[in-house]
Amino acid sequence: MYLGEKKLKNKTLFLVEVAIFTALALLLDILPIGFKLWPQGGSVSFAMIPIFIVAFRWGLKGGLLSGFLWGVLQVATGTAFIMHPVQGIIEYGLAFTVVGLAGIVSKQVMESIKGKQMKKAFSYILIGVFLGSAARFVCHYIAGMVFFGSAVDGQPAWLYSLIYNSSYMIPSFILSLIIVFLLFYKQPRTLTGKI
Repeated sequence: MYLGEKKLKNKTLFLVEVAIFTALALLLDILPIGFKLWPQGGSVSFAMIPIFIVAFRWGLKGGLLSGFLWGVLQVATGTAFIMHPVQGIIEYGLAFTVVGLAGIVSKQVMESIKGKQMKKAFSYILIGVFLGSAARFVCHYIAGMVFFGSAVDGQPAWLYSLIYNSSYMIPSFILSLIIVFLLFYKQPRTLTGKI
């Protein structure tokens, strides 16, 4: 196989996997298999897991692209809760994109899994999943504080946004961390092989 053919095949595989995992993230977000906590959004779901998988398989570029497309698809399918255009950009354009920041540790995760260093792999997966989840939380927190104010009289908007967004982001982080690690631990091909 020529170098050009291999590069084209790799690029095609990248695009196909980003598309498949992004669609899976949207599906997991829409299906009633998570725990919906709030009527205006915010649920504990499995939806970030496919984005983390792309981020660990393809690095920062794959993770950010998949996260961005997930946010765009939420707007396109009408599942987004948008009160103001800037809030929509922060919560759907930016918040879901930054989940892909987990790809920063992609190389370290891949090397640890290939070397069967599972404690090290868990540490890097923890860092990646925390980074993506924390960045998403910050975006939702800022948008909540600025655009939603407080639903409770007398409670500061910063506190309400902190409680509201923590209530689903912390459990989603823990759930994603456990499942992503178990996937890579039990099925290392999820990370290193082809789908």
